[in-house]
Amino acid sequence: MATTLAPTPPPDLTGDGADLARFGYQPVLHRKLGRYASFAAGFSFVSILTTIFQFFGFGYSFGGAAFFWTWPIVFAGQFLVALNFAELAARYPISGCIYQWSRRLGGELVGWFAGWMMIIAQIVTAAAAAIALQVVLPSIWSGFQFVGTDTALTSPSGATNAVLLGSILLVVTTLINVLGIDLMARINSIGVTVEIVGVLAIIALFFTTAERGPGVVLQTDQAAPGPYWAAFLVSGLMAAYVMVGFDSAGELSEETKNPRRVAPRTILTALSVSALGGGLMLLGALMAAPSLSDGALASDGLAYVLTAKLDSPAGKVLLGCVAVAITVCTLAIQTAGSRLMFSMARDGKLPFAARLAAVHPRYGTPVLPAVVIGALGIGLLVLNLGNAAIFATLASVCIVTLYLAYLLVTVPLLVRRITGLPDAGTDARLFGLGRFGIPVNALAVIWGVAMVVNLAWPRAEVYTPDGGGWWMLWAAPLFVVLVLAIGVLVHRFVVGWSRPVANAEPAPQPA
Repeated sequence: MATTLAPTPPPDLTGDGADLARFGYQPVLHRKLGRYASFAAGFSFVSILTTIFQFFGFGYSFGGAAFFWTWPIVFAGQFLVALNFAELAARYPISGCIYQWSRRLGGELVGWFAGWMMIIAQIVTAAAAAIALQVVLPSIWSGFQFVGTDTALTSPSGATNAVLLGSILLVVTTLINVLGIDLMARINSIGVTVEIVGVLAIIALFFTTAERGPGVVLQTDQAAPGPYWAAFLVSGLMAAYVMVGFDSAGELSEETKNPRRVAPRTILTALSVSALGGGLMLLGALMAAPSLSDGALASDGLAYVLTAKLDSPAGKVLLGCVAVAITVCTLAIQTAGSRLMFSMARDGKLPFAARLAAVHPRYGTPVLPAVVIGALGIGLLVLNLGNAAIFATLASVCIVTLYLAYLLVTVPLLVRRITGLPDAGTDARLFGLGRFGIPVNALAVIWGVAMVVNLAWPRAEVYTPDGGGWWMLWAAPLFVVLVLAIGVLVHRFVVGWSRPVANAEPAPQPA
């Protein structure tokens, strides 16, 4: 007999709270986010200023100027995933979307592990985003370099200073998250506006001071030794790390007005705008760099190009825009993670579920999840204190885990499509892929598997550039195994004995 989804509650576009109640949940979060705030949540999670400034040098050092082509390739693959997520966001406007979607498509066990892996990924991603301050703040003012004199993330003193700056940032974002979605949305929206203005200004600066033409993206002479295809695959880590988190609009569905219509659009818009702005920024930087061969572009990345072209107060202002982007990126990641943790705890699926699911009566926020994510992020940074490969290690580990969580949504979704998934909604106003659902979904799954293999591959130049033990070389697969092993224990000994905190709707079972 074909497997089908339980009937989806008809959308009530005039009563979002009543719509949520049809899934068995009482609306307890404050519904404050409009269309722009929802877009800002996804855009700030992707945060092209944060991650391109942090990882441009890494990508260039392996692939040379031609690493630019990893950007449109990764965008195309991630857009396939985003199309599927947009369809699910219209069907299930519930906080903790990766967990909620997966459990309704693949059952309770699959959904639990999707949520578990996504929580771990978001904790690591928050830590990895926070250390990006090291790429920017010392360039603005040398006083931000509290440890040593070498500011490069790949140096011991630079990595240590990055941990200090990142920990301070996580304390600040935790406080903002505790004080309410209204404050978070205001700060995030202002920050995203500053980031967009900064991106446009940087693009204009690069293109008006270009040293060479766009043909630079065909040059491979500065690539790492060996077959170019191998170097190209490694350089794709930069784009793969940037273009994640576009599902944040879905994570905040219970705090978004009219989420069935808003969330799908903002998921796709956040990824598309990020891809366009990031691509132009990459191209402009390669055209405007004073030199492609002196090593500065590989070691200092975009900060090198920006300060070389605008070594003045205006240049400091643009670097300040990058610092703002890093702040709101970390804030958005922590917000999304706290809502996912809240959503799983509400169903009784995490240790200390009752406390994690508690919402502050005044601020309307799940306070403890925000504190837990901030504390664990700081703890992760402290564990990596002095590790010169911290930025590459954290990035690789978190995106592998995150891509696996995405696969735990797209794979069950593909199975359900093939075995009889109903149309994405009887209401024509809802987003749906229609007859293109199966091919788009299948390509998204193939893409996800390929990226997991590429990103988890134990490459010495990524995980142990300055030498290290075998466990560092195999950091990504070992981390995944560890996460799964701990997850099995938690699910068996804690979740098995827990009860839902709220009246949660059971996942549909196969017919």
